[in-house]
Amino acid sequence: MTITIRVCQVCAVGFTYRKFLEPLCLAMAEAGYSLHVAYTGASPLDASPRAQSLGISYHPVSIARSISPLALLRSSYALWCLFCKERFTVVHVHTPVAAIAARLAAFCAGTPVVIYTAHGFYFHQGMAVPMRFLHIFSEWVLARFTTLLLTQSVEDAELARRLFFKRPCRVQSIGNGVDSGRFSPATSERRLTARAQYGLANDAVVIGIVARQVAEKGYFELAEAFEALAASDTRLQLLICGPRLSSDHAASVESLLNDLMLRFPGRVVHAGDVDQVELAYDAMDLFCLPSWREGMPRSIIEAMMSGLPVIATDIRGSREEVVPNVTGLLVPVRDSSALAVALAQLVSKPELRQEFGIAGRERALRLYDERQVIAGQLSIFQQILGQVSF
Repeated sequence: MTITIRVCQVCAVGFTYRKFLEPLCLAMAEAGYSLHVAYTGASPLDASPRAQSLGISYHPVSIARSISPLALLRSSYALWCLFCKERFTVVHVHTPVAAIAARLAAFCAGTPVVIYTAHGFYFHQGMAVPMRFLHIFSEWVLARFTTLLLTQSVEDAELARRLFFKRPCRVQSIGNGVDSGRFSPATSERRLTARAQYGLANDAVVIGIVARQVAEKGYFELAEAFEALAASDTRLQLLICGPRLSSDHAASVESLLNDLMLRFPGRVVHAGDVDQVELAYDAMDLFCLPSWREGMPRSIIEAMMSGLPVIATDIRGSREEVVPNVTGLLVPVRDSSALAVALAQLVSKPELRQEFGIAGRERALRLYDERQVIAGQLSIFQQILGQVSF
């Protein structure tokens, strides 16, 4: 008798599903899994026609984005009720807080397989030692309720093994990827169209960032570096794309960006969240992501697929994607002076931007094509399901 494998993907907010998880869910549904998605919301997600045709089910659940014990208990109870009702074979959890509540709920509900994808561990080198220890210890404890731990970056997987989160065979890196057909180097016509869309000058050198509007994405350092260069180079323009989510707890950068636009009128374009992000990359000459912490940032991969040179911080995930002096440059975290030096180097050397962009595109096609990343995840799912008795 054929057993239908019922899989529930759990994330804290619908934004995470729409931006990052839907391609995997679609592929799993096409492979014959019965797919369900649990997320925070009072109404159904705006599912794509393809998702609707594949019969993916969506379950709005109250999942608090807070680590307070009471909030976690409430979230765990809501998820436990769902898991007991639906009797999923696999619960696959994403995002830090949802991963805490969902793993506890899945364990209590007796779910056979619990998979956690760490899209970047919350602890990082710049964190205060007591807080870092607390997060590491929490991950170690929660790993006891986890069948398989997946990380996007190789470095995160190696770290998880060193810290004994799980047995080495139960920790695997899966990489990250984007649709190679959606992102490609801009033609002259596309470049002109994109710059007209955002009000950017055709002869400008455009620095771009695509990231949520929170301080940990390095906006303060980028603003300081841009200010240091823009006063003496009137060609420079800055294109800022990315949402400020209502669920974001990290410090906002709204006042910073407003002040920057006032001081550089017409030269700083704040586009906010954009539906066609590929159009934004078409308008850029180089991409910058000076984050304090990351998992394995998709925006860097998108920029590389688009043939752009990348400047990023020397942190886990980002340094796995960017090869220094081959596809871009790496700078220290929270160092606006070093960032300004790196930006100046690429701004002044168009031939180097082109060289890095070509190499980045080749690297992205080889390592970060979404199809091969998803195929790898499906293979891992099959392997772990073959090792578990139902």
